[in-house]
Amino acid sequence: MTNEKMWRLNEIFLAPYMQLATTLIGKSREGGGNMFRHQLDTMTILIDYGYIEPVLLKASIVHDLIEDVPEFNRNQLLSVDYDSPAVYELVLEVTRNKDETKANFLTRIREQGSYNARLLKSADRISNMISLGFVNKPEFVARYTEETVTYVLPIAESVDKNMLIELSNLVESRRNALKKSELIKQIGAGGSGAAALNALKRQQYVDCRMKMPVFAP
Repeated sequence: MTNEKMWRLNEIFLAPYMQLATTLIGKSREGGGNMFRHQLDTMTILIDYGYIEPVLLKASIVHDLIEDVPEFNRNQLLSVDYDSPAVYELVLEVTRNKDETKANFLTRIREQGSYNARLLKSADRISNMISLGFVNKPEFVARYTEETVTYVLPIAESVDKNMLIELSNLVESRRNALKKSELIKQIGAGGSGAAALNALKRQQYVDCRMKMPVFAP
């Protein structure tokens, strides 16, 4: 982070939005932790990618508040500071409506979402895909991973190629983990024996290669 960005970040009043987000502390996550931590994780991902924009960062801290706490008084979000109306509108853009399917929701963001909405959804999905590594439900992991490929990779591609690369790597990692889990299950069940064991070794080699640093020429 440059000194210029550091001073810009210093001038953004985030604490009031964090206070609102503490409402999410009681909302647990499948992979551990809670939704309050996820809000802050999403914000730090945006900062990591160099985005120091007040409305974007403030919205990232409360982006799940309206969707996950239906009884939340929206006037509280509209009366924090001078950025509140813009923050509120951005949060609404990334909030799934009651009558929307997940596919329609993500398609709406891809086709109609503002630049900041697409950035926020990309950072949100990076956080979720990292947490997915701690979820022990193969069917859910597989479905969420393929949903990311179909709907979220195009969103990331439209705003930040580096976010796209990270999401693509996370997709590959989750797919490899699912393959490894299935192979271990086969071995444990006494299934295809040696063939499954050899396949597992090949998968471990692929995982090792994926973790090796890649140096640009």
